[in-house]
Amino acid sequence: MNQINPKKLHVQWENNARLHIPPNTRKYTLIHSDDTDDLYLYIGSSFAVKHLHPTRDEVLAEWKRVKQTLILFLYVYVGNKNSGKETNKQRKQVFQKKLPLALEAIRYGDQQLFQAYPSLDFSPILVHFTSEYPDLNVTEDYGSPYLYK
Repeated sequence: MNQINPKKLHVQWENNARLHIPPNTRKYTLIHSDDTDDLYLYIGSSFAVKHLHPTRDEVLAEWKRVKQTLILFLYVYVGNKNSGKETNKQRKQVFQKKLPLALEAIRYGDQQLFQAYPSLDFSPILVHFTSEYPDLNVTEDYGSPYLYK
């Protein structure tokens, strides 16, 4: 496990919503600063699109209800055909390496949600890697949030 550094994680709430946003409408935008190595987690009822960078290095996440189960879905953009398959592969590998830290940041940054709804710790986590190459455009199982405490 990567061990999140709380001093490097900056959490911002949309309209100071905190727990007023129900889990099934909660969205996360996680951005990493290459300059400072800080993580910026935006939590709200929509993605923080104004903070997205052209390099598309962010992790987007949201809770979705599927039948009776809340699932934490994450989305990462690994590339398109213009950037080439090798670049898409490399970006996917970088994301796979960094995703445990991203999941820790979400789990730690929104710990009040997990305290209010303890069953969410056992919800499935699915990560979708978006690419125009079919073999890289995949969804993978990343366990449950309790693994990232």
